[in-house]
Amino acid sequence: MKIEILGTGCPKCKKLSELTQTVVQELGIPAEIKKITDINKIIDYGVMVTPALVIDGDIKAAGKIPSKQEIAEWIKEKNNKIKINRVLYITKEDK
Repeated sequence: MKIEILGTGCPKCKKLSELTQTVVQELGIPAEIKKITDINKIIDYGVMVTPALVIDGDIKAAGKIPSKQEIAEWIKEKNNKIKINRVLYITKEDK
């Protein structure tokens, strides 16, 4: 799973990064967390207000700090989709 924190380094961006790292550690889900600070790259996502949270290419929040619970739900949801896709792939390979 790839998680990106979009922001220029403001206090809210740092808080979102800390929250996200905490949630990933607590859930024990493997994830690559990357901070995107280049304003042109942020704009390429279509994000005009920061901080923003992107999980596997999907913008989950922009312009606010989501709650720890929201972040956890989004990560769990993505993780479950990854597991389902792996099971489907393995099942097709077995046939």
